[in-house]
Amino acid sequence: MAKRASRRPDRVQEAVTGFVFVAPLLIGIAVFQAYPMITTTVASFTEWDGLTPPTFVGFENFVQLLFDDPMFHQVVVNTFVYMAGAIPLTIALALVLAALVSPQRRVMVVFRLAFFVPYVANVVAISMVWFRLFSGEDGAVNGMLGWLGITGPDWLVTSPWAMVAVIIASTWQSVGYPMIVLMAGIQAIPTELHEAASLDGASRWRRFTRITVPLLTPSLFFVSISQFVASFQVFGIVYALTKGGPGNDTDVFLLHLFNTAFGAGQLGYASAMAWLLFLVIAALTALQWRLQRKWVFYG
Repeated sequence: MAKRASRRPDRVQEAVTGFVFVAPLLIGIAVFQAYPMITTTVASFTEWDGLTPPTFVGFENFVQLLFDDPMFHQVVVNTFVYMAGAIPLTIALALVLAALVSPQRRVMVVFRLAFFVPYVANVVAISMVWFRLFSGEDGAVNGMLGWLGITGPDWLVTSPWAMVAVIIASTWQSVGYPMIVLMAGIQAIPTELHEAASLDGASRWRRFTRITVPLLTPSLFFVSISQFVASFQVFGIVYALTKGGPGNDTDVFLLHLFNTAFGAGQLGYASAMAWLLFLVIAALTALQWRLQRKWVFYG
């Protein structure tokens, strides 16, 4: 009994020490995640401009978003159009780049760094570079098309080319992260499998499609989930390149939410929009988790 009593102060001290170490993380979660979630939950049921006291309106904001807001419906369509172009293009390009830079050679470090830097670079700086590339007749993109005898469009002010320009710029900016993830997955595949297939006469393409890709499906699944969530939250590239134009053709979900909250001063309506975004992402992510059983191979 005496030994047990003597151990209790030690356990209490260990618990206090552990809490001190995790306290900064808990405070950060409370301030930057829990509090905003609670605030937006309450605000989503109100009419509030951020200056005057909020007025409780119940589910009116959600009903208006779902049934009586054609602008919001257009924004949802624009967001899915962006996702349909950006996600497959990003994953396909990341897979190709990962296969090219995965060999363990010193020179490959330079290429890995070159492809990854845009992912961590300032999004405004990247947008300004692409703005110049796509700008009118004097842009580099139209200049290169002119060499081929093709008259390029006025990318950023013409539909549907503005969305195409946004997808291209966004893909270039974000491809570095999935490339690194897929490269790590490729390097984790045992070389003995490729050597055995090579001895059996399998070509490089056949080894890639029959060995690399199936064993890479867990990494591909992770990349698809991360790109899916990131595509719903695209903002900086669109804001800097087109600001949602021409008209509303590139007005995506997060940009519309930003304009509604801080441009129109409808914080309650924007909060309802944010919760709809969260619910859609959660539901579609759960669907992807269920569908993974049909194509993800955990060898």
